[in-house]
Amino acid sequence: MSRPKVFFDVTLGGKAAGRIVMELFSDIVPKTAENFRALCTGEKGTGQSGKPLHYKGSKFHRVIPNFMLQVDDFIMFILTLKIQGGDFTRGNGTGGESIYGEKFADENFKEKHTCAGQLSMANAGPNTNGSQFFITTVKTEWLDGKHVVFGKVVEGLDVVKAVEAIGSQSGKTSKEAVIADCGQLA
Repeated sequence: MSRPKVFFDVTLGGKAAGRIVMELFSDIVPKTAENFRALCTGEKGTGQSGKPLHYKGSKFHRVIPNFMLQVDDFIMFILTLKIQGGDFTRGNGTGGESIYGEKFADENFKEKHTCAGQLSMANAGPNTNGSQFFITTVKTEWLDGKHVVFGKVVEGLDVVKAVEAIGSQSGKTSKEAVIADCGQLA
């Protein structure tokens, strides 16, 4: 069985930046991969929030190109990396919803954060996966065992780097980075 491939067509400041193609690890984390795939296609319709279960039109709400110290819910994280998106309910990193309901459990931590271009679930602690995800821009091994890696970028790492270039230490972007379109290729 081949792994599914999905895509994001990204705009930066309203201008086309290119396409990111991602392969999903459906053989390792089938539930997590299916959540992301279905959110790329929008095939599940409307969620409990009343919003479409779809990444199309959502923003990369946090882009951290280098190093920062982030404090969330009294837990300190050191982050060197990331491009985060997937909050299609509120657009600011405080919302999101999975195809299974608001949140779902961590599936497993078999895959590690070993390089740039990995897809991983953003969360607020154990078993709080929804729709938010991030794409690594460097190796981030301290996230192993805390965030489920469920895929990798196979084309368009240059687009990931272009998104990274508009980020800041605070995570705010200098221009809007939007998933203008998305879907499944194979």
